[in-house]
Amino acid sequence: MSKQYETVIGLEVHVELATKTKIFCSCSTAFGGEPNTHTCPVCTGMPGSLPVLNKQVVEYALAVGLAVNCQINQHCKFDRKNYFYPDNPQNYQISQLYLPICHDGFVEIETEAGKKKIRIHEIHMEEDAGKLIHDEWGDCSLVDYNRSGVPLIEIVSEPDMRSAEEVIAYLEKLRMTIQYLGASDCKLQEGSMRADVNLSVREAGSAEFGTRTEMKNLNSFRAIARAIEGERERQIDLLESGKPVVQETRRWDDNKGISRAMRSKEDAQDYRYFPDPDLVPVEISDEWIERVRSAQPEMREDKIARYQSQMGLPAYDAQILTSSKHLADIFEETAAICGQPKEVSNWLMVEGMRLAKEKEMDVDEISFSPENLARLIGLVERNVINRTVAKEVFEEIFSSNADPESYVEEHGLKVVNDQGQLRKVIEEILEANPQSVQDFKNGKEKAAGFIVGQTMRAMKGKADPAVVNQLVKELLSQA
Repeated sequence: MSKQYETVIGLEVHVELATKTKIFCSCSTAFGGEPNTHTCPVCTGMPGSLPVLNKQVVEYALAVGLAVNCQINQHCKFDRKNYFYPDNPQNYQISQLYLPICHDGFVEIETEAGKKKIRIHEIHMEEDAGKLIHDEWGDCSLVDYNRSGVPLIEIVSEPDMRSAEEVIAYLEKLRMTIQYLGASDCKLQEGSMRADVNLSVREAGSAEFGTRTEMKNLNSFRAIARAIEGERERQIDLLESGKPVVQETRRWDDNKGISRAMRSKEDAQDYRYFPDPDLVPVEISDEWIERVRSAQPEMREDKIARYQSQMGLPAYDAQILTSSKHLADIFEETAAICGQPKEVSNWLMVEGMRLAKEKEMDVDEISFSPENLARLIGLVERNVINRTVAKEVFEEIFSSNADPESYVEEHGLKVVNDQGQLRKVIEEILEANPQSVQDFKNGKEKAAGFIVGQTMRAMKGKADPAVVNQLVKELLSQA
């Protein structure tokens, strides 16, 4: 009988904070920009330059720590982590080892098996390194220091996860919490949220941990799930063949579905940490903690409850709309303008989600203004346009944030309610379809539906369906 194995997973999640300037200098943190243009002597490690801590970094770290139930170290300090690599201009990174700002927290995740607590060992503040760009044509590597000194928090979990499903649920909960706080946009594709996976396997029922490896280069939830499954199988294959698992850092190649060894795994003593002599300790008062706590925004669970109790939305709508802070903001602003939360919800969840899927967009990329969606809903409510036309107008709003009133005017899309004009069109259709008239007289109600459809097509969808229905039945009964 083959052995059963259990996977043990812990995560180190790096999150770039949404400050406008870097952690220890006033250089911009904006994504992109020409290489080495967001730099100064401090973030490029010039001798004699001195770091000055950005207070907003501490505020964001506190906000995240409080939101994930952490204890706060009210006396914390920075340490130097020494390592030598071209993207690390000082030859050390300023981080926190001995007294991190937050410790001993947890988040609760939902899985198919039910709720589970994932413990957080610590959250610490640190600076990001630069970025190496490998030029295959020139057979060289270039360094861009724009990212050097961008503020990070590193969220270190306990090894409490047992599957890719739990890992993704944990990451999604973290990402949503941090986005709601406004502490980071958490865009994995831009590197503002990055996860390193520490994974080991052990025989089911064993209390001893196996030898762990760390996997890097994971920039999507899909890649993380595939890397977990791939590394689990690799380690089990080694153990089954009597070979040891080596503690090392590995790089995941998502295109090939394999990982490669990068380097042997370092321990803390390999980095020769010591307190940074250029930065004073950070003293966090009770008042400061309470000020940050009281400024925390409404989180997802509270929004879900409010959308149901105050706005009358079904639980399903509330779940979908709050799955993105950006989508929740669009919903709330639109509902505040037009006063029809269910109608706003329907447009966002049906047409909005359909178009986002068709265009392969993340919902956070939706960029139309709530004012224009509210105007569209008003046009339908006042019967200026019908719902068929409204869908066409919504597509224009979604794609180019078009003003719905101007678009309707320019394209002649207003509802046609002229009964004389509609009668004439219906009479022509009845004349061209004598069989349908006969079918209706023989009791086939579907024949009326066919005539209505032909009329709407002839009117290019601009007729009022209720008026068309009424006139078709009237004219058929007279035929």
